[in-house]
Parts: sequence; structure tokens; C-alpha cells
Amino acid sequence: MASVPDETASLEQELRAALAHVDALTAEHRRLKHELAETNSGVLALYVQLEERDERLRTAHGQMLRELEDALRPVPIAVDGLELAVHYAPAGTDAPTGGDHYDWFTLPDGTVHITVVDALGHGVRSTRSALNVTHAVRTLALEGHPLQSIVARAHEILAPFDPDLMATVLLARLDPATGELLLANGSHPPALVVRADGTAAYLEVRGRGVGYPLPGSERLLHARLDEGDLLVLYTDGLVESRRDPQEGEQRLVRSARRHRNRAVHEIPGALAADMLTVVLHADDTLALAVRRTPLP
Repeated sequence: MASVPDETASLEQELRAALAHVDALTAEHRRLKHELAETNSGVLALYVQLEERDERLRTAHGQMLRELEDALRPVPIAVDGLELAVHYAPAGTDAPTGGDHYDWFTLPDGTVHITVVDALGHGVRSTRSALNVTHAVRTLALEGHPLQSIVARAHEILAPFDPDLMATVLLARLDPATGELLLANGSHPPALVVRADGTAAYLEVRGRGVGYPLPGSERLLHARLDEGDLLVLYTDGLVESRRDPQEGEQRLVRSARRHRNRAVHEIPGALAADMLTVVLHADDTLALAVRRTPLP
């Protein structure tokens, strides 16, 4: 039979062993917690690095697309008797390309042809669709097709290759010598003319765009630009940012009147700045300004 001192010594030994085990577990816990904190810190740092890299890649990708699209957009042409300028902005930085496009060139007879296109959708696919329309229209115009027939003819050419393509189209033909203006329309917002005296009016032409049922311009509108008159062509993103096209058209008239005497290269951007102060519906925005000036 063990003595009390022996039992006490045994219990003390077991207690010391238990305490030592607890100390070891505590130390191991601290070590694991420290390693976990370092791992979390490393993962967080890696996550931040990946986010920064992805942001750089997105920025570089967007810049590359924007530069590519800018290269596809024709610069204003030099024509005696006319001043031309353009402003374009995508719906968002995540989609720097879009379906709003334009083209302008001088025909052999000296008249200036202008095409404004708004292809359905956003991004690269809509840019391709808009370019297809502008290229088809340019070919038809240079071949001498009547202006009123070009929207319908472009549909006939493009529909077999891209049955999903839908685009509104506005065509303008302007003679710098006489100021004679012809307009054809396919589902596009009307052109706005602001006279030198500040009076303004929309030039309405009914029609249906490429990819629409019964495409084509119903008629050809004849008008005239006198010296100092300003013609504004645009896409619906300019007037529908607040989801009310009629209210947007009224604001555009006021803005165009206010800026009509500025240098032409400033006018499209100034119009966009006025119109997009409140954006409830983001969309690509295109605005062109054409002013008739005295011939040299």
C-alpha cells in the first residue's frame, strides 16, 4: 500500500506533465495562429496584386479597343464652305466601343455625303455591325444610287450575311456651293437645323432602318442651309439619357441655340456636356455639327 507522500508526488508529477502539455498546446496554438495570420496577409496581398493586374489589363484592353475604334472613325473632312466636327463617347468605360458610327466624304460632283448609324447593342459586335452599314452605304453612294434608295439597298446587301443586324440610319447630302440639303432616314432621330438668327427646327423624315420590317426612307426631304446655319446630327443616346426623347429634343434645341456661335470643333462636345448632366439611361453618344460658311 503506497504511502501518502508517494501518492502526492505522483499527483504532482502528473500535474506538471499536464501543465507542460497545456503549455505546449498553447505554444502550438500561437504558432498556428501566427502562421495563419501570415498566410491571410499573403493571400490578401496576392488578391490586391491580382486586382491591380486585372485593372491594368482592363484599362489596357479598353484603351486598345478605343484606339482601334478611333482609327476606324474618319476625321472631319476639309471642304470649302463647310465646317465639320464630331463628338463620340461610349456608354461606359467597360465597353469603350459601341454601335454609334458615322461616315463623311466628298462625292465626285462636289457634294458632301454624311452617314450616321446606330447599330443595336454595345461592344465590338455592334461596332462591326455599324461599320458594315457605313461601308455598304459608302459603296452605294459612290456607285451613284439615289439617296432615297440607299437604306433599303443596304438592307438587301447586309441581311443575308447578318440576319440579326438592326441599325437606324440617317443620310445627309449637302452641296457646299448652294447649301442644298437632302435627307433620307431609316428609324433614326431627326436632324436639327439652327439658323443663324437662332431659330431652330427638326427635319422629320419617316422611314425604317436596316434590319427592320419594310426598310427604307419613305421620302427624300429637301432643305437648305444658308451661311451661318448649323446642322446637328446625332444618335438617340444624346436625347434619351433621361428616358424621355421629347424632353431631350427640347433640351437639345436650347443647347444648340446657346452654343451655335462657338467654334464648330467645340459644339458637339458642348452639346453632350449639356445633355448628359443627368444620365438615367446610359447609352453610346454621337453628335456631329456642320456649319455652312462663306466660300473663299
